[in-house]
Amino acid sequence: MSDYIVRATAANAQIRAFACTTRDMVEKARQAHNTSPVVTAALGRLMSAGAMMGSMLKGEDDLLTLQIKSGGPVQGLTVTADSKGNVKGYANVPDVIIPANSKGKLDVAGAVGPGFLTVIKDMGLKEPYSGQVMLQTCEIAEDLTYYFATSEQVPSSVGLGVLMEKDNTVKCAGGFIIQLMPFTEDEVIDRLEENLKKVTSVTSMLAEGMTPEELLGVVLDGFEVEVTDTLDTQFYCNCDRQRVEKALISIGKKELREMIEDGEPIEMNCHFCNTNYVFTVDELKELYHKAR
Repeated sequence: MSDYIVRATAANAQIRAFACTTRDMVEKARQAHNTSPVVTAALGRLMSAGAMMGSMLKGEDDLLTLQIKSGGPVQGLTVTADSKGNVKGYANVPDVIIPANSKGKLDVAGAVGPGFLTVIKDMGLKEPYSGQVMLQTCEIAEDLTYYFATSEQVPSSVGLGVLMEKDNTVKCAGGFIIQLMPFTEDEVIDRLEENLKKVTSVTSMLAEGMTPEELLGVVLDGFEVEVTDTLDTQFYCNCDRQRVEKALISIGKKELREMIEDGEPIEMNCHFCNTNYVFTVDELKELYHKAR
């Protein structure tokens, strides 16, 4: 089953809902960055959220960035997503290994540690929208729930999960975001709260093989759910050699001259997909002539 996002409404559009399955996306990120299991879980949760939040954007060229800066050993996570389901991300320290938490699970909160979550939406305006909150649990889902309530004033519930195989590949990943509209009736809120109490773990539902539609069926039990559309999602980085060349040209003749005088090839690395681009001295000379 390929990765995709479901967008839906329920209770006569009093609730809007998103759910996704992202196993392939998270596995591709794990392979690109050679992340440890706990970092795969943390990054996978943030990427799953990024996929769903990206799908909330209206414009073709709108971009969302989720950034965590924290005091735990992972130090931080960055994810960007667009409105078409393309997501990429990386961890500042990809190889963190720490003991399991008290429940015997991967200790994402321990790896992330205290810090801040920043959400940036670039919608083609002069200034991008930016909201920041302090991490509440460092488990990511609850932190995003808190972000929606405080920065966007939208009562929400976020559930995210990543389950690893014994060989440290990704078994399943995904999650949901449920949001209440301003006109939501009290009975709808009460019913939804009761449903959410029964949701013990997103990971266990994914492990049972539940689709995003079935996830929403559990969370929105008792409501009439209308799936408005589905959207494929994937790990995708838009870096290429041409973009890296432009970046090198933009640093100016002085820096390029110094690189050429060193007489050694240089290697440029993309943070998001970990691809390396090597430029020989002759290639640097060509770029030098194009620079200002």
